[in-house]
Amino acid sequence: MKLSVVGSGYVGTTIAACFAELGHEVTAIDIDQTVVEALNQGRPPIHEPGLEELLADHVGDRLTATTDYGAIAATDATFLALPTPSKEDGSLETAIILAAAESVGESLAEKSESHLVVTKSTVTPGTTETEIAPVVREAAGGSETITFGMNPEFLREGSAVDDFLNPDKIVLGTADDEWAADILRSIFEPLIERTDAPVVETGIREAEMIKYANNAFLATKISLINELGNICKTYGIDAYEIAEAIGLDDRIGEQFLRSGVGWGGSCFPKDVDAIIAAARDHGYDPALLSAAVGVNDRQPDRMVELLKRHVDPAGKRIAVLGLSFKPGTDDIRNTRAMPLIDALLDNGASVVAYDPVAAGNMREQYPDITYADSPADALTGAGGALVVTDWPEFADLDQEFDAMSTPVVVDGRRIIERRDGLLYEGLTW
Repeated sequence: MKLSVVGSGYVGTTIAACFAELGHEVTAIDIDQTVVEALNQGRPPIHEPGLEELLADHVGDRLTATTDYGAIAATDATFLALPTPSKEDGSLETAIILAAAESVGESLAEKSESHLVVTKSTVTPGTTETEIAPVVREAAGGSETITFGMNPEFLREGSAVDDFLNPDKIVLGTADDEWAADILRSIFEPLIERTDAPVVETGIREAEMIKYANNAFLATKISLINELGNICKTYGIDAYEIAEAIGLDDRIGEQFLRSGVGWGGSCFPKDVDAIIAAARDHGYDPALLSAAVGVNDRQPDRMVELLKRHVDPAGKRIAVLGLSFKPGTDDIRNTRAMPLIDALLDNGASVVAYDPVAAGNMREQYPDITYADSPADALTGAGGALVVTDWPEFADLDQEFDAMSTPVVVDGRRIIERRDGLLYEGLTW
């Protein structure tokens, strides 16, 4: 089929390349000329394993990029993959996706054939039907040939390509519209045949809510194991031994039981805040979700307090290892490194940071701290070290700790091995 994908960020670029991999003819649309030029040269605008290889296979053949919304009219369906950032109160800012929706509608004004517009962005229930659809239709001159759907994404940064091509589930949300359901199913048919992934066919609002329910559940599970881990720490108990045991219960499962410094990124913080704000807007106070956020927000401070048990950071060189919110990505959105760096600076520390791919992004936020070229450089002369991201290379550190002036390490991800001569603190073990 001929597909258009509006927005070339983490989600848009990944799904455009993956749709091309499934055999569709894909046009990626973005207002940033620099991004479009990079895509047409086979260069991904983001760091994502496997994405560059897909672009190399399909750019110039089944995948092209443009700034011209007019290209939409020549396609069968359009996926909206635009940012929906959080407002100060946690609710969603929909201005970006609605501006794109207007441009999509204008491009379809003269199209007589039916066209499917699919929301891929994460939006609260009702947004597609009450905000996006009216904007598209009005811009299209009231066209009745445009129909709508919702297909939530479940892509984890650092494994987004694999997550798309090997999904746990495929959620297809449409209104009472058999044509839209058939088209959306046809788009994913190559993936369904290839993976035998379970397909959930549901309504548009239900599809929107599934994404929030998914992430809210996982975020709460992480905060729960972190809360239990904090309790374990007070008793001198290794929380990972506890997690291994409870993970054997098939009602609980072993995934997302790695306690540590908490969750960040673009999805969990934004999605949990948004569903809390949406619930309050409808008169319900979701106390459990609010508590999950509170536990998560306190974990970086606990790391600094553990460091202060052994060394006063004031005037000391303190190494921060890992800046991205998780390994495999250069994304620093809501990384736990940010509140941790803030806390260190508030305590008078001189911060030196290292990350294999995210230092450039972090430098834009913290231009005045020092950035090291390697873990060894960061640790040399340091009076303490805090491990925020579990990059695999950190597991190989050993003699590098000998160069520290005070060999104190607080590990927030259980990636460092205890060793003689190293004063080691695990966050929850």
